[in-house]
Amino acid sequence: MTSGASEEQRKSQSTAKGSWTEVVGDVYNGVTVGASHSLWFVTNWVKTEAIRPAMGLVGLGGQDDSNEASDEEENPGLKVIGVGYGRTGTYSLTLALETLGFPCLHTQHLHESPDIFHMWTEGVYSPSIEANHATLGEPDFDFLVSRGWRATADLPMALYYEQVLAKYPDCKFILTTRESSEVWFRSWNMLTKTITQPTQYFGFMSHIRSLDNYLRWLFSIVNKDDKYLSAPHPLPGQIKERAISSYEDHNRRVREVIPKGQLLEYHVKEGWEPLCQFLEIENCPTTPFPKTNSATEVQVQAVAAMVVPLTVAVFVVFYLFSFLIQKSTGLTVIQWLNHKRRGFLMRLCGKGGKKREVTAAVGAKKIM
Repeated sequence: MTSGASEEQRKSQSTAKGSWTEVVGDVYNGVTVGASHSLWFVTNWVKTEAIRPAMGLVGLGGQDDSNEASDEEENPGLKVIGVGYGRTGTYSLTLALETLGFPCLHTQHLHESPDIFHMWTEGVYSPSIEANHATLGEPDFDFLVSRGWRATADLPMALYYEQVLAKYPDCKFILTTRESSEVWFRSWNMLTKTITQPTQYFGFMSHIRSLDNYLRWLFSIVNKDDKYLSAPHPLPGQIKERAISSYEDHNRRVREVIPKGQLLEYHVKEGWEPLCQFLEIENCPTTPFPKTNSATEVQVQAVAAMVVPLTVAVFVVFYLFSFLIQKSTGLTVIQWLNHKRRGFLMRLCGKGGKKREVTAAVGAKKIM
């Protein structure tokens, strides 16, 4: 009995320890990723809204920092497409594909590839918003390849499996799924509530406006409702029945369209083996399979993405305020505040003293 109880306690402690480790890891990853996203948006806002216009005024053109492949290089095409909806383990799949030698474009990479985001915005998102009707459009897949990507995962590319199959008939497709449609929707609904927050408060940034256009288009596609294209902020919530129907219809259609030999239906909890077999990878990694982008991590990312720039802004304002105070008074902020505090207390005491004198005089007059 005693040994059995001890074993149960050890298991419980081990589970608790693992849970706390995961939480700490999720928070750390969420803060670092969210901070990096906000830093990228801020620096690119400064670059596009200030530096480049200034360079244009003085006759200096901006440098093309794209990584476009040479025209003479043969187009290898897209090799692997993750066709699962968001919140089905797409980012873990992305990291796994990159480990296996397939540079993989995920939605989270779009902020690092403004030229690709611009292609989607101009060719798909903006026309849909202008027409008030969400359509898939005709994105340039060769453009993605020219930027060095050989695989993609997550939305929006997951929607284009038929077009990709027609253009790259040897491409392989991986359909990531969740335990059930209900489980998927809970995770998806949480994500959509989280990622729409920055678009409400930082719409003055051009890149945030592009993100807002993408979300409007995406929600219209997933929920089969064009109201998101023109709705004011905050954007309407997800429509559960329609979103689940969209998720299930998408998965069913993928199974119908993609040849069986080119489709792997996959859950990231299955690990490396089925993925390596499907992609014909002989030396399968022995390291743990990537586990990232949990619900906690995504929520922390969103908070960090807003808190970090606000913290920086407060610091800058405080620094400028301190600089002006020191230049105008010769005092530090603390010295200036102490000076103001003493002055306030002296005035307060002075008013109190005068009030007491008046009260005493009135009392003396009554006695007389």
